[in-house]
Amino acid sequence: MAAAETINVSDDHGGSVAAYSQRWKGLAARGVNVRTVGKCQSACTVLLGYIPRSRICVTPAASFGFHLAHRTDMTAVLWNAYAADIRGWINAHGGLASQLKWMNAPDTYRYFHRC
Repeated sequence: MAAAETINVSDDHGGSVAAYSQRWKGLAARGVNVRTVGKCQSACTVLLGYIPRSRICVTPAASFGFHLAHRTDMTAVLWNAYAADIRGWINAHGGLASQLKWMNAPDTYRYFHRC
């Protein structure tokens, strides 16, 4: 059996939530693994709704930056992509706002396995 493809995420500043949703949906259908080796912020974080947590690993430099989307309907897409425990972390850190909320190590290790 062939090894699954691994996508590295590093210094990804996001963009269109709709475009990122389509991208991650397609990659999830292919069964990719995601190695987070740097920043994944804004729309990039929608990957958490498509890629199973068992297929996501984080390095010590991994970080997730959460914030409100520019469009209210896209904020709902982001929010609904996050599992309840991730939403809990966001809420415990002030909720989604215009400023980024960064989840870094050691918090990332509570939610994702280390690479």
